[in-house]
Amino acid sequence: MRVLVLSGTTEASALAAQLAKRPDIDAILSFAGRTTKPRPSALPRRTGGFGGADGLAAWLTEHRIDIVVDATHPFATMMSGNAAAACARLGLPLLGLRRPPWLPQPGDRWIEVANMADAVPALGQAPRRVFLTVGRLELAPFATAPQHFYLARSIEPIGDALPAPRVRTIQARGPFDEAGERALLERENIDTIVTKNSGGSATYAKIAAARALGLPVIVIARPQKPEVAAVASDTAAALDWIEAQHRVTMPRGV
Repeated sequence: MRVLVLSGTTEASALAAQLAKRPDIDAILSFAGRTTKPRPSALPRRTGGFGGADGLAAWLTEHRIDIVVDATHPFATMMSGNAAAACARLGLPLLGLRRPPWLPQPGDRWIEVANMADAVPALGQAPRRVFLTVGRLELAPFATAPQHFYLARSIEPIGDALPAPRVRTIQARGPFDEAGERALLERENIDTIVTKNSGGSATYAKIAAARALGLPVIVIARPQKPEVAAVASDTAAALDWIEAQHRVTMPRGV
């Protein structure tokens, strides 16, 4: 059985590690290409876009893919939409591997906003020291509020993505721990955090650290992903679904 895993999350990496142990499953891991140094993988991988839903459908047909797992980031709506459209057109089984969002806990001081543009006015007019953990491609809106100091953390260098007078950058990849996040927030005198509601455990430590320090967190809500017939919330459930498909799916051409 040939499987395409659309990557972008720690769950995708964990799934790839399990599939690599299966000689009866031929899996490929696909990366969007926004990160120049993705996590190592035991699976063959491809990098870059497919050319929309049409290009993805053509690629799936050419490579005789039997099933697709959409394990992209919760905010990667375009790729998820293309996967849903291409699989529907070809009649291929599609699984959405979608981890649950974070939920506010007692002691959290969340300011929930609908999108990145709304996060900027939520900071207010008074100068703040802001910890940005939204990814380098989402930094530009904050240049419209140059009165703040920004500590921007990303996997890749941000380049000129945030043209503001007071910006410091950190290059790092999770997982992070609460003690380290708390030390960072205290050392940098951070008074506000801005984050996407990505869910998962790899970057949750900043939420716990903010709770411990009583800091407000501006949380960008998840965008809506397309409805799919099958959804799994973790790697174990995704493996169960793949196994069920394996029992009923024969390789094409056999």
